[in-house]
Amino acid sequence: MRIVSLVPSWTETLLEAARSERHIEVVGRTRFCVHPQPECKDVPVVGGTKDVHWDRVVNLKPDLLLLDQEENPKFMAEASPVPWLATHVTSLESLQDELGRLSCHLQSESFRRWTEELRTLRAEAATGSLTLASTHPFFETLGLLKSAAAQLLPPAYVIWRDPWMVVGPTTFIGSVWQHLGVELSVPTGDEQKYPEVSEEFLKSHFCLFSSEPFPFARHWSHLQKEFSGALVDGESFSWFGIRTLRFLRELSTRP
Repeated sequence: MRIVSLVPSWTETLLEAARSERHIEVVGRTRFCVHPQPECKDVPVVGGTKDVHWDRVVNLKPDLLLLDQEENPKFMAEASPVPWLATHVTSLESLQDELGRLSCHLQSESFRRWTEELRTLRAEAATGSLTLASTHPFFETLGLLKSAAAQLLPPAYVIWRDPWMVVGPTTFIGSVWQHLGVELSVPTGDEQKYPEVSEEFLKSHFCLFSSEPFPFARHWSHLQKEFSGALVDGESFSWFGIRTLRFLRELSTRP
């Protein structure tokens, strides 16, 4: 099946599946689809996640255009000149559902296997039997979070500056943190997925500065002087699909 993917997370996941399933072929991607290397470099770019060159898509003769409701605007589905499928990933639960749906649509053993693995991981977390690996680099951040909680500093996941913006618990990122036993904090009564916050709000929280979409890593030396917090790999929390599974798998002590 020839697939044009306009979702970076799905592009990475599809290319991983294509390594062992020859009937899956990614023939088009966005300029933001940068994983995995070197396979991604060989896939033609047809636009971005919010814009697309339809002539390039048509010329690639895809059997399927893959979209996601959180990643791509609705017009891409409405204007698509080729068959399309749109997922809707907002949590680990919905990721499990969409992996299962794609396993059927693509007739993919890899997607079926990943669906079952995520189901097992989620079940272990729900029953409290999931043990996190102390050897994983991220384990230190979880320790810092526990220390911050003792000091009454709730966690805030920061994704943007000017204005400051944090991530709410009802997002995919929030769902991954919940899986790890952490509930992200937002201003009281604010139900937005990505609310704007004040600097004073951040100073009363333990700030998890994401490496993307804002490049907080470049400003880390300054941020450390202003806030209590840690720098985290944004891709581990926001890129769903195979990257999510790898992160949770490596952080778990499961064999």
